[in-house]
Amino acid sequence: MENQEKPHKRRVRYSGTHPRNYKEKYKELQPEKYADTIEKVIRKGGTPAGMHISIMVKEILDFLEIQPGQTGLDATLGYGGHTQEMLKCLKSQGHIYALDVDPIESAKTRERLEKLGFGEDILTVRLLNFANIDQVAKEAGKFDFVLADLGVSSMQIDNPDRGFSYKVDGPLDLRMNPEKGISAAERLKDIDREELVGMLIENSDEPYAEEIADEVRVCQRSGREIVTTTDLKQVIEKALEFLPASERREAVKKSCQRTFQALRIDVNSEFEVLYEFLEKLPDVLTPGGRAAILTFHSGEDRLVKKSFKQLYKEGVYSDISKDVIRPSREECIRNSRARSTKLRWVIRS
Repeated sequence: MENQEKPHKRRVRYSGTHPRNYKEKYKELQPEKYADTIEKVIRKGGTPAGMHISIMVKEILDFLEIQPGQTGLDATLGYGGHTQEMLKCLKSQGHIYALDVDPIESAKTRERLEKLGFGEDILTVRLLNFANIDQVAKEAGKFDFVLADLGVSSMQIDNPDRGFSYKVDGPLDLRMNPEKGISAAERLKDIDREELVGMLIENSDEPYAEEIADEVRVCQRSGREIVTTTDLKQVIEKALEFLPASERREAVKKSCQRTFQALRIDVNSEFEVLYEFLEKLPDVLTPGGRAAILTFHSGEDRLVKKSFKQLYKEGVYSDISKDVIRPSREECIRNSRARSTKLRWVIRS
């Protein structure tokens, strides 16, 4: 039987001279075919759709001092940019284990790295939460270096189907692994006012937590469900109507960012996961092993700083970064998503 040719699928049409919606950006979503387009977007300080630009790569590699033959762990694989650079340092000798809870993006990253020559002989990818680093260490032995980048990948933020951003309409999901747990929409369905206020303050220092929680309560009582990113944005807009018109737009933008962050942290149990990771980290490092962690908001950074200082005082770590390390001004200009990044590091005794 002759192979039937697949019918040609026309690309998504868009109005105007430039695509605006995620799925219309067909060039950015095919970096292997349109390298010149990707370069232009990055040069202008943007992040191409479906991609993620790794942050503070040089600073991380300078600290980790990776040598051929070592065994390392990338606890948060994401797009694989950091992993790729660390693999290069091994010069085909040694091994890196990489973890990610996102089944959608981790499969794409594994395939991408394999095409670049980093196959199973040097890279093992596990669909696993980074709180479970002890499980990986049972298989791999202790690690000479560990990296954890706690940021949300741009691929997740930009894809409206994942519901990570208030800027585009999509289902209010916010789960790193959409196959597990409950979505942010389901979380808001039954949450009581006081718990929501506490979540918004603890997870994102939201100054209008009470006003937003009151408006969510109004929706619950009237039977109006908050199921999309736009629904939640409109709730926040309504909650902040009391502000002067000259302040309102910027306030709504900031409160949307903080509210989405707070919900994301909650539905993914991010603080609990980080706490567990920090507790287990010393036991998976070799003597002299190095670990670097990138954080993106104050709650995360406080947890990392406290853990590192306490274990350094106890003699578990021989050295820690005395001050937080920030990305260079040049990097922040090239990649606006780097601005909130903080790097801290430790060395195992």
